[in-house]
Amino acid sequence: MSDKEITLTAGDAEVTVQPGNGGRIGGLRVSGVELLRQGERFGCFPMVPWCGRTRDGRFRDGAAVHQMPLNSPPHAIHGTARDGAWRTARVTGNEAVITYDLVEPWPYPGRITQVVGLTGDTLTLTMSVETYDSSFPAQIGWHPWFNRNLGQEDVQLDFEPAWQEERGDDHLPTGNRLDPKPGPWDDCFGMPGGVDVTLTWPGQLELTVASREKWVVVYDEQEAAVCVEPQTGPPNGLNTLPRLVTPLEPLEATTTWTWRSLDAG
Repeated sequence: MSDKEITLTAGDAEVTVQPGNGGRIGGLRVSGVELLRQGERFGCFPMVPWCGRTRDGRFRDGAAVHQMPLNSPPHAIHGTARDGAWRTARVTGNEAVITYDLVEPWPYPGRITQVVGLTGDTLTLTMSVETYDSSFPAQIGWHPWFNRNLGQEDVQLDFEPAWQEERGDDHLPTGNRLDPKPGPWDDCFGMPGGVDVTLTWPGQLELTVASREKWVVVYDEQEAAVCVEPQTGPPNGLNTLPRLVTPLEPLEATTTWTWRSLDAG
């Protein structure tokens, strides 16, 4: 099937899916208000087969060392699938399924499937990485750019992580865990009970980003947007905390965004 943009609607919610632009969510409108920063590189893109930065673009798999392109020198960042054209597998009612076959520079064959489901108050994103050949390490995550301001007050973030990964001068976790510090952040946090972060635009909307995964990167150093990124491991995780994809065991993760209106009118 084609890679043309897909629009799903449910109640007063509308989501656009862009298979041809890296499999990203191009927009999420609730009661006519766009929640995601607009632009070709924004929206919400999948981070796969790794999340965040991989040190020097290199990762080890057994005795083999693989080099990825340094798209954020001196590191490789956010995987390869966001740069490729995904394909639409099917669209039924309020659900779309899109796929992406891993190709070079990623050294292993595999298929990524993303399922996008919409109801009147929830967006559910599920991603899986499968292989029918060699096993390999991988990560799954999502990188949404939520608009900091929807026309009134700036968004407020509320979450209670168990720890914050100490960030080195190279922007990668050092391996030390700290008590969470106040923002602004470009940092990874641990939430062992699952990711649970609430964004509140006062008087307008409350949205909760949730996932059974226990890692979340929060990035709020830009003026226009705030990013809350659930993922299956920390930055540089291909080297420090790899999750193995095998022919018998795919890697799968889900995030849900649930919202409610705060408009007293």
